Amino acid sequence: MSQLAGFREISNAESCMPIESVPDTEELLGRAGRGDSHARSELLNRHRMRLRRMVAVRLDRRVLARLDPSDIVQEALVEADQKLLAYLRERPVPFYPWLRRLAWEHLVRLQDRHLRTKRRSVAREEAAFPHLPDESALKLANRLVNSSLAPDERLVEAEMKSRVIAALAELSGRDREILVLRYLEQLPNREIAEILDVTEAVVRQRHGRALERLAKKMKD
Repeated sequence: MSQLAGFREISNAESCMPIESVPDTEELLGRAGRGDSHARSELLNRHRMRLRRMVAVRLDRRVLARLDPSDIVQEALVEADQKLLAYLRERPVPFYPWLRRLAWEHLVRLQDRHLRTKRRSVAREEAAFPHLPDESALKLANRLVNSSLAPDERLVEAEMKSRVIAALAELSGRDREILVLRYLEQLPNREIAEILDVTEAVVRQRHGRALERLAKKMKD
């Protein structure tokens, strides 16, 4: 069996990860806009676990003792509650990307504060696609590598994961981010497109190219 066989298989699977559906979001937005407090609460809290997953994937392990992903998400939801009516008047972007952006901003601000970093000018891509913590890189490697190997092939699986982690570190931030959004945040193409402000066709294209580049780096 080729060491890249499982990896190639996943590159062709369009729906390889579970997708969390939110079928009533539009209805809840309408009710919240009419003053329904229950709808407002449900609208914010239904995405809590998805936001926590996003924060946990990116949180620098040096600050875990002082920062908990749930606390960051809670602060973001408090801000979202305060800004919800303004959002409902304009609806500049779909709801989850708006909510996720608030959580992202809280993550960056609080993490920088705890790491005592000073604000400085950085390249746009570096700001948009931060370094992936080692634990998250390992989790991403686990998702990318086909785990349905026979017991006598476990050594091959371990080698594959090691090579995937090394290749991920060499990918551009843009390529790595599309894989994180899909395999760690487990977002469907529609939401990835909304977050990146591109079309779903572009998301599919970027995803395929990122996997191709990852496979090439593993071969190299």
